[in-house]
Amino acid sequence: MTDRPLTLMAVHAHPDDEATSTGGVLARYAAEGIRTVLVTCTDGGCGDGPGGSKPGDPGHDPAAVARMRRQELEESCAVLKISDLETLDYADSGMMGWPSNDAPGSFWRTPVAEGAARLAELMRAYRPDVVVTYDENGFYGHPDHIQAHRITMAALELTELTPKVYWTTMPHSGMRRFGEIMREFQEDMPEPDPAETAAMAEIGLPDDQITTWVDTTAFSDQKFDSLAAHASQGENIFFLKMGKERFGELMGTETFLRVKDATGAPVPENDLFAGLR
Repeated sequence: MTDRPLTLMAVHAHPDDEATSTGGVLARYAAEGIRTVLVTCTDGGCGDGPGGSKPGDPGHDPAAVARMRRQELEESCAVLKISDLETLDYADSGMMGWPSNDAPGSFWRTPVAEGAARLAELMRAYRPDVVVTYDENGFYGHPDHIQAHRITMAALELTELTPKVYWTTMPHSGMRRFGEIMREFQEDMPEPDPAETAAMAEIGLPDDQITTWVDTTAFSDQKFDSLAAHASQGENIFFLKMGKERFGELMGTETFLRVKDATGAPVPENDLFAGLR
């Protein structure tokens, strides 16, 4: 037996990613006395600037955006009661195909071995029992999400640790429901083209392939508030327009694919710490 607390480590790409896919579990497990560690890999400098300005637009200053997003990240962590925040501070790479992908210092062009070595040091320090990150495609193909996946899996190989490892995902039924609600709240939304619809259909997993369904309904207000802390980012506005009640209906369960496990806990499971307590 040990006095070391059970520990969850979530490895995310940008400020605000912690809220969207893991805000519920971070809040829930913090409330249960579990140590929650957030590792944010980039500075978010390719996010929206004042007035929704994008990289390359007049008034978009990546350094100023990064400073603003760091403040928002700290506010989100306070809302979610995250125990420890670690930032790797690589430059945000932007969306796939942007010139910023190949900018000096960007996370996307950073050697995986370098990022993995830094993350492995944090893993050895915190000794997480559960590690959460993205799948090989970064859930939807963002280069920084893909890189976060790569360095996380490589860092695990550099340590002697054997945590349960999860990748964030969404059930196909949930993606369909998300699309319905988007159309409900954006009545003027144009019909998606067939190629876009087909691409969306590939995101996530069939419901019966998801190993882990965690009920975070009781913490959906915290998740909403943590997302609201990132108010500078226009992509979050849709979620906030729902209001807390509808947000909780849509976002009150977080789903994962368990990819590494030494506990033998059966799946499907409803707890990332099944078999550990």
